[in-house]
This record gives sequence, C-alpha cells and structure tokens, in this order.
Amino acid sequence: MERESELYAPVKSLLEKQGYTVKGEVGAADLVAVRGDDPPVIVELKLRITLSLFHQACARLKLTDHVYVAVPKPTGKTARRALKDNRDLCRRLGLGFIVVLPDGRVEVLCDPGPYAPRKNRKKSDHLLREFGALRGDPNEGGATRHGIVTAYRQDALACAAYLAEAGPSRGRDVAAATGVARATGLMRDNHYGWFEKVATGVYDLSEAGRDGLVHWAYSWEPGGA
Repeated sequence: MERESELYAPVKSLLEKQGYTVKGEVGAADLVAVRGDDPPVIVELKLRITLSLFHQACARLKLTDHVYVAVPKPTGKTARRALKDNRDLCRRLGLGFIVVLPDGRVEVLCDPGPYAPRKNRKKSDHLLREFGALRGDPNEGGATRHGIVTAYRQDALACAAYLAEAGPSRGRDVAAATGVARATGLMRDNHYGWFEKVATGVYDLSEAGRDGLVHWAYSWEPGGA
C-alpha cells in the first residue's frame, strides 16, 4: 500500500458491518465512526507504525476511549515479532490495533481498553538474582565494546584469571580461590571454549581463554567496565 487512503475503505467497511456510520477526516481524526448513543470510535490510519502515530492516537483518547491505530500488515522475517510487540504496546496504552492485508481483509489484533499485564514472578526473581550476582556495574547501562557482561561471564573470567596464574588446577581449588561455587561445572561445560580438561577434575586455560582475558579485561572485577 502506498497511500493512507487505501486503508480507509477496508476499515470503513469493517465498522459499517457493525452498524456504524463512518466518515473520514473529521477534525484532526483520520476516521470517525458513530453508532446511536455509543461513544464514537476513532481510527488513525498510517502506512507504518511510528512514535508519531502513537502520539496522535493517545491524544484522541481525550475525545473517546475507543481509539484504534490501523496500518498495513507487515511482511518479512520480523513481521510476527513486530506485530506482537506493537499489539502489546497498544494494549498498554489502551488503544486498539488493526492491520489491513493487501487483499483488503482486516484483522483486529486487539480492542481498546484498560490493561494490567500479569507480573512474571519467575522472570522477576531471575532478574534480581542476576543483579545480585554481578560484580560492580560492568555494563554502565549498555553493551560494552564486546557485548553485555553477565554474572556467568564474570564467573568464567574469574576462573580463567586464576588458571592464568596458577596453571592447571582442580575445580574445587578454583572455586575456593575465586569464590565461584559453580567453578567445576562452569569449566566442564566450557560454554565459551576457554577451558581444557587435562585430567579428572583438573582444568587449564585454553588459548581462547587467554584471548578472553584480554578482550574482557577488568569486566569481572568490582567496579570494572
């Protein structure tokens, strides 16, 4: 679709089938629908989702609680994720979300109304555990030059730094020296390819591990960045 006017007819038809009288470009609104004594319905039509579209739609909430945004249905690899994210945002803002297909069919992904998302206790607990496990504030609110530093990576770096100085060591010795209780399992799993098993329960640092210590220098120490 190349023009917003191409969205108008399908959305108008949808509302007329529900008994509404529909008119376009009423005041500042792209489309207004009225049915008896019901509150009016306002639809903002745009060729793509933008921050400006949400600003306009939220402004229309001063006029009625029944406000929708309507856009062409996106295509491509990221379309499904984009639809879900924008639908969820509309719900949080109290807006309805309509998409128009190339053949003129219309899909209502959500209707306007109050929305209170359910809290995910499991994810919240995981967030707090990760917060408590991080040494210092290594990410400073964003990615480092090489990526995000996690508590798991910090533990791996602590083990790698110990091996760099002590040489091949038993897992329990690494755990005792570094305070990383999961040292043995971490080195055994070898998620980053930084460790080499040289004997039963004994690990050494690989070349990748030595490179890791250089690339992630100080990111595992308290206050490191």
